[in-house]
Amino acid sequence: MSALTLTLVIFGIMLVLMAIRTPISVAMFAAGAIGYVMQTGWSPFANFLNNQAFARFASYDLSVIPLFILMGHFATQGGISKALFKFAAAAMGRFKGGLAMAAVLACAAFGAICGSSVATAATITSVALPEMKRHGYSGRLATGTLAAAGTLGILIPPSVPLVIYAILTEQNIAKLFAAAMIPGIIAMLGYMAAIAIYVRVVPGHAPDVDTETSQLTLEALLGVLPIAIIFLVVFGGIYGGLFTPTEGAGVGAASTFVAALIKREITWEKFKQSFYSTAESSAMIFLIFIGADLMNSALALTQVPNQLAALVGGWGLSPLMVVAAILLFYVVLGAVMDELSMILLTIPIFFPMVMGLDFGMPKESVAIWFGIMVLMVVEFGLLAPPVGLNVYVVNGMAKDVPIAESYRGVMPFLISDTLRTLLLLFFPGISLWLVKYVS
Repeated sequence: MSALTLTLVIFGIMLVLMAIRTPISVAMFAAGAIGYVMQTGWSPFANFLNNQAFARFASYDLSVIPLFILMGHFATQGGISKALFKFAAAAMGRFKGGLAMAAVLACAAFGAICGSSVATAATITSVALPEMKRHGYSGRLATGTLAAAGTLGILIPPSVPLVIYAILTEQNIAKLFAAAMIPGIIAMLGYMAAIAIYVRVVPGHAPDVDTETSQLTLEALLGVLPIAIIFLVVFGGIYGGLFTPTEGAGVGAASTFVAALIKREITWEKFKQSFYSTAESSAMIFLIFIGADLMNSALALTQVPNQLAALVGGWGLSPLMVVAAILLFYVVLGAVMDELSMILLTIPIFFPMVMGLDFGMPKESVAIWFGIMVLMVVEFGLLAPPVGLNVYVVNGMAKDVPIAESYRGVMPFLISDTLRTLLLLFFPGISLWLVKYVS
């Protein structure tokens, strides 16, 4: 069997298992195991398994993932989202489409202490959706806005996918977080602009004048103060050299827990649920790590990734064209895979290929910029059909809105995503501007 045929067999097995709803970690593990055994036999495969799990999970850097997830769960269980939306609604509610814009602002602020797209979407939806319905927003605009705004949970640091990218490519997490700041803000502003344009071009989805908006008071401002303090403590400490990103995640989790205690909304049951949910999410991610490691090892044995890199290099395409093609592949792949699985499976293949191209920048800058570009496009899969995990989560909380309406609702935001991705692709300096200030 040729190397190319074997590679196709490995991917075919994975896709078939995914089609029958096998968990993605199991699908990758099974496909990788079959491919590895076919090439080396059972004994080398057993030896690989004996060492690989410890080699992967003995890394101290991996502890940043459950800590940032725990930070997000404390924020969710502690009622912080209510204060965020109340402040954002008071600030934006007087504009046409203002409550939708407030939901975007709330998701951006919550994303700054969460790091999970689905958690951000679900948490803010529970607070914002009833208010948007009460004020006369259509189900299409409300669910589309909340699903799209939820992606800010991974676009604005801390971002779990970005942490995984940093671990896989051995890049500096703090520099990647700095690189994601401006693109994340651009994403937030782009979504707000999309709402402002949509409610004017397509009337009837938002009230013309909202007379019931709450006033911006000192109480509303004090409600978001804990978020601002946590963000400044965590990222100020990281960039000020007081602690590492992993230590910053621990400080952030502890600070968020204290903030939830001060608000008197976290109970013993919610406290336990935060740890249970963190354990479940972390276990899922680590299982995907193992499955992706095994599959990537099987693919590496075929030498097809190296042959693919050489083939692409021989085409004479410009480096930007190669990256654009990779990003398009991610958009397509996002229709059948979640963002973490895509990153774990493809980065070991695409990263060396990209690093071998000449962009006229230092290699570290190329690695950071490529990481931001990958982050920008993997969130397409959270919104676009047929999967659109964020859309499913938000739509599931809006029982009276057909799923087709929610998918129509995210279309303006996908246009915004496309424009933002093209901007960052052709102007890498936007992503890299803050990085030069990080030592």
